[in-house]
Amino acid sequence: MNLFDAHSIVSELGLAGVLAIIFAETGLVFMPFLPGDSLLFLVGTFVARGDFDFYAIAVSLTIAAILGDALNYYIGSFLGRKVFLSGKSRFLKQEYLERTERFFEKYGAKTIIIARFVPIVRTYAPFVAGIANYSYPQFLLFNVIGAVVWVFGLTGAGFYLGELPFVKNNLSAVIFIIIFLSIMPALIEWVKFRFRK
Repeated sequence: MNLFDAHSIVSELGLAGVLAIIFAETGLVFMPFLPGDSLLFLVGTFVARGDFDFYAIAVSLTIAAILGDALNYYIGSFLGRKVFLSGKSRFLKQEYLERTERFFEKYGAKTIIIARFVPIVRTYAPFVAGIANYSYPQFLLFNVIGAVVWVFGLTGAGFYLGELPFVKNNLSAVIFIIIFLSIMPALIEWVKFRFRK
């Protein structure tokens, strides 16, 4: 079984595997390459076939995503700050921590919600929020909003679009398009950065 292949996960691991992958991708800072977006869309197509109940799986996945972000926040809060404040790292400095704290003060809500839709970023955003000591009640609110929109949005898209003949006959291509669209914001920012440089 391939942990980076959404179809393999859903087919072979079922609901438990899907929940574990969503939790791990959002909750473990070293697991950012798992297929969250495409996995949720594919789950929606399985719901359309009658393999899962939509609300039961969407609520379960939302809870897994919320708990994942919460864990990652606490990992950042307890371990990340210690690394920053120890002064032993050449790359992680106190000034970076202060800059991150200011960033989350200004853009916290938008960052936490939008990060859900950007691979890799969704894994690191809660970790950085913890490092920045971002207000946990505020973080929790935007964590829940982001998780609900992300899970219900992509699972719902899979459910409603999964029965279309084009999607049915070209599911691999559709999943590839979803992956491409989800990383496009990061690519645009990288291109902008290169041009500014």
